Amino acid sequence: MRFWNSDYTFDHPWEKVAQAAWRKYPNPMNPSVVAIDVLDRKIEDGGVLHTHRLISSRWGMPAWVSKIIGSPNVMYANEKSEVDVSNKKMVLRTRNITFCKFIAVDETLWYQQCPHDPDKTQLRQEAVVVVEGVPLNSYMENLLTNAISSNAKKGRQAMEWVLKKINDEINDLSSHAARSLGDITESAKKSMDDLSNKAKKSLDDLHHIATPTGSAKPDPQF
Repeated sequence: MRFWNSDYTFDHPWEKVAQAAWRKYPNPMNPSVVAIDVLDRKIEDGGVLHTHRLISSRWGMPAWVSKIIGSPNVMYANEKSEVDVSNKKMVLRTRNITFCKFIAVDETLWYQQCPHDPDKTQLRQEAVVVVEGVPLNSYMENLLTNAISSNAKKGRQAMEWVLKKINDEINDLSSHAARSLGDITESAKKSMDDLSNKAKKSLDDLHHIATPTGSAKPDPQF
């Protein structure tokens, strides 16, 4: 059995980090994840969102390991998550399905608002690796633990990549909204100018009609 843990702080508010966690895949840092399917989703426990997802990935096991336990093209894992908006906390728990007779990898991630700075989010990541029933189980546990550590670093880079995308989208929307507001303002100003000009012309026409241009000639007397 091997234990692993890591801590990291994002310079982003919890709401944005939680959104990035949902949008983490696909990303160029973790190309091994090929699909994510939502199996169940419900809200309970006073507003906590519970989600069950199936993660499909390619591990890329060493050839000698594949000879011992096999190597399917796609490997699967269960992910169960809880999102508590009121307390600004998100928990993701993952366990492999493939190779579960020989390998158990339990990984948990906690995303929580930093207690000292609401504009930052703390990530606590832990993993427990157990390999049984195969030769060199201790060596394989070390191998898997090192892989988790390496992938965790890539995962944090992926989160930062997604967070940048979210910020870019927000900026694009703000720019588009500003341009749209400018267009609306310009259009409204033009309409007001047109109405003003038309109203002025109408008043000028009425004034011209109401004002005599000369004295009327008297009727001829017979």
